[in-house]
Amino acid sequence: MHAPGDVRVEERENPAIIEPTDAIVRLSATCICGSDLWPWRGADRVNHSPMGHEYVGVVEEVGSAVTDVRPGQFVIGSFFASDNTCEICRAGYQSRCVHAVMMGTIGTQAELVRVPHADGTLVATPDLPPPDLIPSLLAASDVLGTGWFAAVAAEAGPGRTVAVVGDGAVGLLGVLAARQLGAERIIAMSRHTDRQALALEFGATDIVEERGDAGVARIKELTDGLGAHSVIEAVGTQESMMQALRSTRPGGHVGYVGVSHGVELPGGELFFSTVHLHGGPAPVRRFLPELIQLIWDRKINPGRVFDLTLPLEQAAEGYRAMDERRATKVLLTL
Repeated sequence: MHAPGDVRVEERENPAIIEPTDAIVRLSATCICGSDLWPWRGADRVNHSPMGHEYVGVVEEVGSAVTDVRPGQFVIGSFFASDNTCEICRAGYQSRCVHAVMMGTIGTQAELVRVPHADGTLVATPDLPPPDLIPSLLAASDVLGTGWFAAVAAEAGPGRTVAVVGDGAVGLLGVLAARQLGAERIIAMSRHTDRQALALEFGATDIVEERGDAGVARIKELTDGLGAHSVIEAVGTQESMMQALRSTRPGGHVGYVGVSHGVELPGGELFFSTVHLHGGPAPVRRFLPELIQLIWDRKINPGRVFDLTLPLEQAAEGYRAMDERRATKVLLTL
């Protein structure tokens, strides 16, 4: 991305092993994330930056210290590379690993990628996957793992009513996660008919089209005036965070995973809400083994969030389609 609104596909040198813990992966597919739209729209600074942080593919080469990953394996990695051995990783927060590397600084919208901390970051599938599973495995690299973390952070589960603020790929997969975790009722907040349909397919029981204060009032109406037990915030704006907080009943939980832009919480309202807040960059690596198995066994199909597929050479059109809401999430083929 040369500048806001200016994405170009260019030739770069092939990545090479730098550290003995590195691996080189030839990507089978990559994609565009909703968070990539922040720099596209000028909300984040960007200057000739490599793009992309979601990836699946086949290992081509490993460094001399890599023992758990080998060439020829099909692997999925998180948008944060992590050693998976430090104290923070062992506590389940690999996205805050003391040696974390943001894959977005390396760029995975590419044919080849260098993955640091290969043993701690990459998880192999049981075998080479059939082509129809690749979109779902790619979703596990970020949006599925992020939606799953949001649902876990919001303590979605049996007997719970879950409200989901945001109908992008993460919000939709938060619906799927809440259903898998056993939530009794799932309220998807969406104004887009195609996304509403997918939310219902993933397990939503109710659709709320209102936003802001009207959306909060509707959630309260559906929950006997109390608010939801669990709320997933998957946008990252002031409006979405306040909508999430105000839609949660006292003692309830908000799992927030929308990348925060300009969010400020009023201390007094937060104090008297008695709501739990937990979130941030999702530790996707924590969930990858479980999510890969669910996909491999065809118990979930998160790849349904990809509603536009383009060759990598047309990445700029993919950005435009997502920015203009002509696509929920764009898969890039190689």
